[in-house]
Amino acid sequence: MNNPIISLEGVEKRFGSNLVVKKMNLEIAEGEFLTLLGPSGCGKTTTLRMIAGFEEASAGVIKVEGERIEDKEPFQRNVNTVFQNYALFPHMTVFNNVAYGLTIKKVPKPEIQERVMEMLRLVQLEGFEKRKPDELSGGQKQRVAIARALVNRPKVLLLDEPLGALDLKLRKQMQIELKRLQKKLGITFIYVTHDQEEALTMSDRIAVMHDGVLEQLDVPMEIYEHPKTKFVAGFIGESNIFDGKVTDKKDNVLTVQTEAGMMQVCGADFEVGEEMHVAIRPEYMDVSKTPVEGFDLPGTVKDFIYQGTVVKTALDIKNGQEIKYSRFEQDTDIAEGNQVYVYWRPEKAVAIKKSM
Repeated sequence: MNNPIISLEGVEKRFGSNLVVKKMNLEIAEGEFLTLLGPSGCGKTTTLRMIAGFEEASAGVIKVEGERIEDKEPFQRNVNTVFQNYALFPHMTVFNNVAYGLTIKKVPKPEIQERVMEMLRLVQLEGFEKRKPDELSGGQKQRVAIARALVNRPKVLLLDEPLGALDLKLRKQMQIELKRLQKKLGITFIYVTHDQEEALTMSDRIAVMHDGVLEQLDVPMEIYEHPKTKFVAGFIGESNIFDGKVTDKKDNVLTVQTEAGMMQVCGADFEVGEEMHVAIRPEYMDVSKTPVEGFDLPGTVKDFIYQGTVVKTALDIKNGQEIKYSRFEQDTDIAEGNQVYVYWRPEKAVAIKKSM
């Protein structure tokens, strides 16, 4: 990557004896929408706070535009942060909330007027400038917080779960609006969330974190279609995951024996006898009433789960594991209690190296 706007080199954060971010190496391009994604406690917010200057790194180097920032105060870093709770001043109007940073910097009043109104137009809040925060909806408050951060013209905007307090419909609407805003402005966004769908919807690249470690950094489609670790396969979307051992290899098609039965998957850099994981998305699975060559994966239909856009069929397989496959409509050829044989096209499954 040519001249990343932000780089983390060997960054670690320790709270007492607890190492919460481990040897983080990450480069973020100018104008990129990068999401730090992972479960609670994985280190994503701590990483964001170190970039912002609210936490000091225990080890490593953080650079903004090639310049080390360890000794700079948060207000000197040319980055702004939007928090989940918005942190608006309740006694101030929308206009004064957005203008606050410019007022502190003693920007001339005519310029403040122009820049604040420009931002309010951008976040579609023109006409709201005289209202107080308690007269706004959650989505409107969130837009005020974003306008207040953007009015300072930062190089980088850091967003810490900013949509977490919104209801589902508004949250989805704001995801699209935020992505459009980021594209229009060309500002680098670093976004923290635990919501996989949100990350897939908005991001140019996703950094998946687990237990303080960066598990995978890639574009959304690669993260979903080709997870590199068992954790990523299980965390992003829904996968059926099997642990097994390679018993045969022909070209790049592996035959894998698992506790659930025999299956096939494509994987070039695996050897016979190697332990591994196989991950398969529910939408790529199929079932037959008779055995299918290359597979010995019998299961019993447990129930059907209607989810509006898809119907998921839950199956119990012989090792006691429950797996699911999904279709746009219910498979009328099978009923609860039927025995079926599970299979898939080997190239649709993902072969994953066993973690050391």
